[in-house]
Amino acid sequence: MVAHVDVRRLTPRTDAVLADPRLAAAEQRLGRAIVLSAVRGAQDRARAGEIDPAGVADAAAASLPALAATLTPVINATGVLLHTNLGRAPLSPAAREAVQAASGTTDLEFDLSSGLRGRRGAGMLSALAAAVPAAEAVHVVNNNAAALVLAATALGAGREIIVSRGELIEIGDGFRLPDLLESTGARIREVGTTNRTTAGDYAAAVSPQTAFVLKVHPSNYRIEGFTASVPVAELAGLGVPVVGDIGSGLLTPHPLLPEEPDASSWLSAGASLVTASGDKLLGGPQAGLVLGQAELVARLARHPLARALRVDKLTVAALEATLTGPKPPVTEQLGASQEELSQRAAVIADRLAAAGIDAHAEQSQAAVGGGGAPGVSLPSAAVSLPTELAAELRGGTAVRRGTLPAVVGRIEAGRLLLDLRAVAPGDDEQLVAAVIAAAS
Repeated sequence: MVAHVDVRRLTPRTDAVLADPRLAAAEQRLGRAIVLSAVRGAQDRARAGEIDPAGVADAAAASLPALAATLTPVINATGVLLHTNLGRAPLSPAAREAVQAASGTTDLEFDLSSGLRGRRGAGMLSALAAAVPAAEAVHVVNNNAAALVLAATALGAGREIIVSRGELIEIGDGFRLPDLLESTGARIREVGTTNRTTAGDYAAAVSPQTAFVLKVHPSNYRIEGFTASVPVAELAGLGVPVVGDIGSGLLTPHPLLPEEPDASSWLSAGASLVTASGDKLLGGPQAGLVLGQAELVARLARHPLARALRVDKLTVAALEATLTGPKPPVTEQLGASQEELSQRAAVIADRLAAAGIDAHAEQSQAAVGGGGAPGVSLPSAAVSLPTELAAELRGGTAVRRGTLPAVVGRIEAGRLLLDLRAVAPGDDEQLVAAVIAAAS
């Protein structure tokens, strides 16, 4: 008589699998919960007959993520430099090194020379002040929306904020400026129309209840045709503070983006306060920059809400390094010539074609994105591939194992385009390897 043995009962015990040297080492790097989840997943596969019970440890080790966090490194080949869904501006090497240095114990709010409590983020604030001499004082919170909320709360709670109807914007994920401002207890006084607002509209609305006039740069759309808006210099003559939201984070004028407002120009024109983002055209971490008159900045900085909106040590380190270090990637990407991009695209396409992949180089158009320079098209170059590769490039085996970054492009005219405008030249080798792996 031959006894039948159910191989699923041969599935090894959890403690025996965890004793595998690869998994024991991974537990030190990733934590027990992640490794245990991988082991149990492999055991379930063995019990379901999908793998041999003797291969449970191998399957568990193969399924382990590269990092303890679920965030995945991505090569941004969308042609959108500041892609909000991909984390906006990539940090410079200097900023990344600063973040690494600050990740341990650091003198965030401690004066090493005196041994006493110091000013939080003093180096960061000094660097920001030096970058915008037109600002009497500066402050930093965790994003630009927070900067506006702080200004509206500290200056406008229970009072009126005058804003043009053409500037009542909606930002990402359905968040609307009117809702943001009204949540602070301020009242919005709308003036003008969607397409035309004049200086007289603002002047007629000013009253003893006016906290400030809010000037918002419509950074994610454009209104063209029969239009009128009022520059900061004219608003500054109304006799009430002018708060300007430039959004995209330019601190000084940029020659390639002449229509994009910058903090220095608006302050010089008479704005009392200017708010901006740190992770857009400035090229730094997510942060809200507050720049302007010393008395107003101090009121914001000392308001109780400022404590809830302050930035952490990693942001402090990254922002200071962005301001004092070499040009961040977004600045390099903006300045890249189409000739250079075309040459890179041709080299990449030729290498992929030699590997048997349907690839060719072509001209393309990129954009700033991230709520910056709406309507501005940046000549670029791309590698054209079959659309079937898109899913594998985003989340194939190599990506899941962490051996290669994910690659995100865009679908256009039935082809997958990998636009090189936002791809660092140093990432070209990984881009080629990722495409070859996806096509294998």
